[in-house]
Amino acid sequence: MRMKVFCFALLLIWGSSGFAHEIRPAYLQINQVTEHEYNLLWKVPTNNNLVQNIRPVFEPQFSLSPLPNHMVINGFVLFQYRLNADTELAGTTLTIENLNRTTIDTLINIKLLNGSQYSLLMKPNENTLSIPSEGSIWQIITSYTKLGIEHILEGWDHLAFVAALMLIVRGWVTLFKTITAFTLAHSITLGLATFGYVSLPPPPVEALIALSILLIAAESIRIRHNQHSLTTKWPWLVAFIFGLLHGFGFAGALKDIGLPQVDVPAALLFFNLGVELGQLFFITAILGTVAITKHLIKVPKPAATFAAYGIGSLACFWLIERIEGMFF
Repeated sequence: MRMKVFCFALLLIWGSSGFAHEIRPAYLQINQVTEHEYNLLWKVPTNNNLVQNIRPVFEPQFSLSPLPNHMVINGFVLFQYRLNADTELAGTTLTIENLNRTTIDTLINIKLLNGSQYSLLMKPNENTLSIPSEGSIWQIITSYTKLGIEHILEGWDHLAFVAALMLIVRGWVTLFKTITAFTLAHSITLGLATFGYVSLPPPPVEALIALSILLIAAESIRIRHNQHSLTTKWPWLVAFIFGLLHGFGFAGALKDIGLPQVDVPAALLFFNLGVELGQLFFITAILGTVAITKHLIKVPKPAATFAAYGIGSLACFWLIERIEGMFF
């Protein structure tokens, strides 16, 4: 069976091409330094070089003072604050002002002097939360799993690569082996990069990811002209090789998102699990749509070829855009 990922996948990816860059939530790190004093790091993503107008707001008994010298790093503006109060932070309310006017999530990591750790995820439609008195591993599990799912479902370049892989495989067994190889590979480099064993600069990685999509789309077209290659014989091997590259892209996104100061392995594990859940959802949605469409209408034979050209064209656009961004 040749997977025909055609018009639906093409329109889905093309129509959302503006989201080719990775999901970038805001990030708030709160560290308690004395009984009544906290240091805050507030990372706000930029949008077209404009800073999102969002900021943390605490209850009136807290005094929040900005510190000088904010920095701009990799599309984020970093602000630092000093928070003072005669009351404990636990049990009080935290609001991210204007978050409900955006589509930005906010990841909040809190470290207290008594050893308590919190990882909380705030959604735009729920921009106020009560800080719990006790942290739990469940907070890390839910927060980073959700971030992983959102990351892959809004990472249109990674989804385009998966769709292109589906165009070159035949049969369920080969599809399973190919997707598993891709998953294993990007899990390896994601872990190695997160723990600092290997590192690659993000701009070349993003450009190479676009190139990988272009190459797989081109291979899909070659297959439909009866031109066979290594990709035809061992698509799982090609998926593994390119998956190592995509893992660096996931690692860059996870670095931007932010990691807790403890339980890093758990955060990494469940972020990766979220990525895989999102990837499986995407594959299931594509296969389900293809199956339904084939029952409703007669699918033209060139449909898969058109999809390959569309994915390849989009990848070419990303490649040129990212190479240009490296030099200008």
